[in-house]
Amino acid sequence: MRIAIDAFGGDNAPLEIIKGAALAEKEYGVHIVLCGDENIIKKCIADNNIIFNELDIVNATDVISMHDDPTSLLKAHKDSSMAVAFRELAEGRADAFVSAGSTGAVVVGGTFIVKRIKGIKRPALAAMLPSPDSYYMMMDIGANAECRPEMLHQFGVMASAYLKKVEKIDNPTIGLLNIGTEDTKGTELQKEAYKLLQDSDLNFIGNIESRELPNGVCDAVITDGYTGNIALKLIEGTAITLFSMLVLVFKKNFSTKMCYLILKGRLRGVKNKMNASEVGGAPLLGTKKPVFKAHGNSNAYAFKNAIGKAKLFAENDVIGTIENSFNEEEK
Repeated sequence: MRIAIDAFGGDNAPLEIIKGAALAEKEYGVHIVLCGDENIIKKCIADNNIIFNELDIVNATDVISMHDDPTSLLKAHKDSSMAVAFRELAEGRADAFVSAGSTGAVVVGGTFIVKRIKGIKRPALAAMLPSPDSYYMMMDIGANAECRPEMLHQFGVMASAYLKKVEKIDNPTIGLLNIGTEDTKGTELQKEAYKLLQDSDLNFIGNIESRELPNGVCDAVITDGYTGNIALKLIEGTAITLFSMLVLVFKKNFSTKMCYLILKGRLRGVKNKMNASEVGGAPLLGTKKPVFKAHGNSNAYAFKNAIGKAKLFAENDVIGTIENSFNEEEK
């Protein structure tokens, strides 16, 4: 399986991206296609003694930054490492795409270079977030700031298909993020989306309040990208703050330091579960081929995990399942 990598996307590119790709080749047996400045890539590999068994490098003369207009990927930055990697996927020379670069540019490339599945209004980003016992999905987390009810319904269909195929959940429960559990709550967007989800074949359990999110009360929480992005960053920030507060408590005196030594292993396990690096990347669901967005500050370990998720996505034909599910919903 060939994975097209945007070697110059992200805060730690190209070194951590290349190192992560090498780790992924070793662990997952994938064939890596690095897209970016060939001379810099080769020098980075040589200077850091990074080993690949097989590697293709596709030269790209440009880089699209986090500050560039995402739509510039299509013209002004059409020769960027990200655009070149997208074309490798769209033209059939790769089976999946992974980038830690601009989220907006990834959405633009997925939508207009790889293109949407027929009938899908908008692709959406889906993140796996930790709950006490497992993980749950939240979708959309930022691809679509403004949504229509039918789009939220489609997000539910795509989320269910992904969870069945990649996470191996037989009948995923779907909830709608809202300000109350009653079906009369929310704006017209939530009210109309509620009706569409309720009338669908999905395992819809109703509205979910934000305070219930961390408990993992359902397998997938559906929302618009504006709300989802705020919720995601609030969860991430709360986790960081909570662990900082715990550190201060454990440092208070000798007794608390001893407690820390006893609990250190369990606390490390909790911290690791809250670490976005463990999940690696978020799929852009709704595109014709697998597109994955890794976190912008991904290190090698996180990027390796993102490639692993992309491989699972492609192997399990999630896109075919989404197409079939969507066709069934339309009947």
